[in-house]
Amino acid sequence: MDDAILDAAADLIVHLGPRRTQLAEVARRAGVSRPTVYRRWPDLRAVVGALLTREILATVAQLTLAGDDRESFVTAVVETAVRLRDHPVLGTLLRSDPDTLLEYVVERLGTSQQGMIEALRAAIERGQAHGSIRAGEPTQLAAMVLLITQSTVQSHRMVAPLLPEPAWRHELATALNGYLGP
Repeated sequence: MDDAILDAAADLIVHLGPRRTQLAEVARRAGVSRPTVYRRWPDLRAVVGALLTREILATVAQLTLAGDDRESFVTAVVETAVRLRDHPVLGTLLRSDPDTLLEYVVERLGTSQQGMIEALRAAIERGQAHGSIRAGEPTQLAAMVLLITQSTVQSHRMVAPLLPEPAWRHELATALNGYLGP
């Protein structure tokens, strides 16, 4: 049932925009009552937070940060960044209601960011054991990789005329390789 509610919220956010999405309509589209939604989340803001967490962690899980070398790691991070940047819900929030997204991305370290940091940390440790990622505390390196990548994703539209897609990918990879290189 939670997925049906989150799916309904995602559909409404993408098609109506976050400002026009109402909890009553989320419940109706999910085929549940408003009290059912309120038993799970206190308000629409909490539904959006749960939706963002679900979507971000699912996207990160799709791309196993496989490979023990820095090049594989950076490639996976860039591809994950592209998928998150181009995700329908996240993209809609970035374009039409950045304040909502920024609350979940900038103002607190939430479940999705903690999940990403954990995935990055594990891959960084593998790269360090391989010798292709520099020494350093893996969680701290992971947090910085998250900040670099997150900033790049958030600013993509602003710099798109200067950095067409291939250049954007290349420059992000260059920044990450430079930061992580031994």
